[in-house]
Amino acid sequence: MTTVPSGSSADPWSIPPLFAELVDDISLLQPRMIAPGVDAVVARYLSARDGRYGGMIGQLVCPVSRLPALVTELARSAPAQPVELSLVVDTGLGAVPKALSTVFSRSNLLTPRTVETAAPPDVDAIWLERVAEFVPEDVLPVVEPRRPLDGSPEDVDVWLEAVRRVAEHGCAPKLRCGGPRPSDVPSATEITRFLEVVVEAGRGFTALGLRHVVRSGTGDGPAQHGILNLLVAVARALVGGDVTGALLSTDGSALATEADGLSERAVQGVRGLLSRCGADPEPVPAAELAGLGLLA
Repeated sequence: MTTVPSGSSADPWSIPPLFAELVDDISLLQPRMIAPGVDAVVARYLSARDGRYGGMIGQLVCPVSRLPALVTELARSAPAQPVELSLVVDTGLGAVPKALSTVFSRSNLLTPRTVETAAPPDVDAIWLERVAEFVPEDVLPVVEPRRPLDGSPEDVDVWLEAVRRVAEHGCAPKLRCGGPRPSDVPSATEITRFLEVVVEAGRGFTALGLRHVVRSGTGDGPAQHGILNLLVAVARALVGGDVTGALLSTDGSALATEADGLSERAVQGVRGLLSRCGADPEPVPAAELAGLGLLA
């Protein structure tokens, strides 16, 4: 079950519920030749989590292969409270039990929240059951059926059917919104269809690869999608509105006005569906959101 974060109006620096615990740090998922060091990522994450806009901070995302280095750095840094961890499978499902054992043995440093893995296009119930065997009940399995790069209608249909199977099996689908290659960026039409599937299934999802608050560029091509666009798109998807229009908009003020005008119930619906956004290279886009009047 998805938990909707909430802010406290008594705190002058509280984060509105629409943005509470929304943004994960996915810096460690970058290729090692360009990724910042684990020490730099940990220092930035802890500083942001304890800072003015710390209420926006979600999970620290770490591949299994980099977990030992993360544990070492956290032990050196001695955080005031454990770091909420999303563990990404990059060395095969067989490595998950040992990785989780490491995490659970360092409960003063880490709290496991999700285990994330990619899935083949023909993912079925047998494969998903195998994932469930490796993930404890109090940890959420997140599964990313890989979107076809050529975008042919037939292949997109296969991908969306895989997303549906993942959601109906009780896992959270993952939507990749960007990456180092232009082909990593789905079209607005593809995201719209993805949202139709998860709304119908009633299952929360996660997104990653969002480098901007508001969409950059124009048209339905390789422009970079925005966090605010996706939030508004989800809100519209829940009421049968113009989802594609929200995704394509580059009008930050209009998007901010629409987001700010969402009712409490609408916000709960949005965050019940879109639980987390992975962002890089700056995990917390607080300054831009504040400039749009969405954060104090």
